[in-house]
Amino acid sequence: MTGLEQIAAQTKAGQLKPSQVVREALDKAAACEPLNIFTEVLTDSALGQARDLEDRLARGEPVGKLAGVPFCVKDNFLYRGTTTTAAAPFLLDFTAPYTATCLKKILAEDAILLGKTNLDAFAHGTSTENSYFGPTKNPRDPSLTPGGSSGGSAAAVAADICPFALGTDTGGSVRLPASFCGVFGFKPTYGLLSRYGIVAMASSTDCVSPVTRSPADAAYLTRILAGADPLDGTTFDAGPDPVLGRTPKVGVVKEFNTGLQPEVGRAFEAVLDRIKSAGWQVSEVSLPDIGLALACYYVLVSAEVSSNLSRYDGLRYGARGGEGDWEAVVGSSRAGGFMAENKRRIMLGTYVLSQGYYEAYYQQAQKLRTLLIRQFETAFRDVDALLSPVSPTTAFKLGEKTADPLQMYMADLMTVAASLAGIPAASLPLPVSGLPVGLQIMTPQKTDGMNLRLAEEVGKLP
Repeated sequence: MTGLEQIAAQTKAGQLKPSQVVREALDKAAACEPLNIFTEVLTDSALGQARDLEDRLARGEPVGKLAGVPFCVKDNFLYRGTTTTAAAPFLLDFTAPYTATCLKKILAEDAILLGKTNLDAFAHGTSTENSYFGPTKNPRDPSLTPGGSSGGSAAAVAADICPFALGTDTGGSVRLPASFCGVFGFKPTYGLLSRYGIVAMASSTDCVSPVTRSPADAAYLTRILAGADPLDGTTFDAGPDPVLGRTPKVGVVKEFNTGLQPEVGRAFEAVLDRIKSAGWQVSEVSLPDIGLALACYYVLVSAEVSSNLSRYDGLRYGARGGEGDWEAVVGSSRAGGFMAENKRRIMLGTYVLSQGYYEAYYQQAQKLRTLLIRQFETAFRDVDALLSPVSPTTAFKLGEKTADPLQMYMADLMTVAASLAGIPAASLPLPVSGLPVGLQIMTPQKTDGMNLRLAEEVGKLP
């Protein structure tokens, strides 16, 4: 029984009282206020959900698979009747007209939503420092970044406010915070979970992704969330997952095994030693062009960002920033509605999509993406999973990289390739004495269950 299942079972048995669980979680959230984890705490709503659940239990009515489990959600998920800001000035007064599919599924299982968590504005960032509400701080050390863009969701779980949170992963936006905060993060196969009702960043790589305390909890949530959604044409119904009837074969990505911070290198070598001692087959695997994945990712994602954010003009979408003619209103609205990183990515994306540069940059990046997908497919003919650190470094200091966007982007070096390929990838916290280090586990498309089982097995190795 997973941790989430146990909470639900104890709730159904009357051993846990939802209103008391929620009050304790809200007290923890209040105590963690200096970490700036939330954009909004839904105190009245959460307590109302808890009381309603208690009434239904008292009447002997059936309740859901997550009954009484408190959770948080990244503030780019729409929740009907509440503000969804995406941590951007443009959406500070936006009230969601409907609820995101994945959030609706979680609420239908009687989980209790505590609040909306902080993020980089429009999910553009790797440190949760690009938020209108200010940076989130890492619960392990408040002088450090929690990673981004789902830093608030990872920090909420790491601070023990809730046992799980929902985030989104576009190029590592759940895996990196999970690694920096010492919790488990999972990016599923692209299309396994519906994106309907999520403020879009890059539509071809965005994935709803859980942050949990364990792989087992992530697997439990993924089974609840997975499935085709008629409101999202990219989704599919999950089929049978491969079952390994033998000792796993894993490959170490050669290109990611150099240039590591010493602490990261030692933790990675230590887990490889444990895997080998358990009898797993370990080999080195080369993905020759993976070093170009970061550049490829930022060309393609910036292009999609430019396209997705073009609707925000202060007239049809987003807060209006001034008066005057069309040009004046749109100009002032966008000047005030977007954060600096949003503007940087819009400009880069518009550039690579412009006449004369589309063929030189965007088309070449699409070709490279196809090449990377084929290289992953070739690698997975020989191994069941590919392993690497999640990041070449542990969590860095707040403000350390804000003046150098290229250095900030380098934090995504090891995560973006899995996003471009659409494959499942997990971030498993490793046993270390210092700052958290995450192990990235990548498996072929539509092997999400196998990925999570492997993560659980690695976590149990002596």
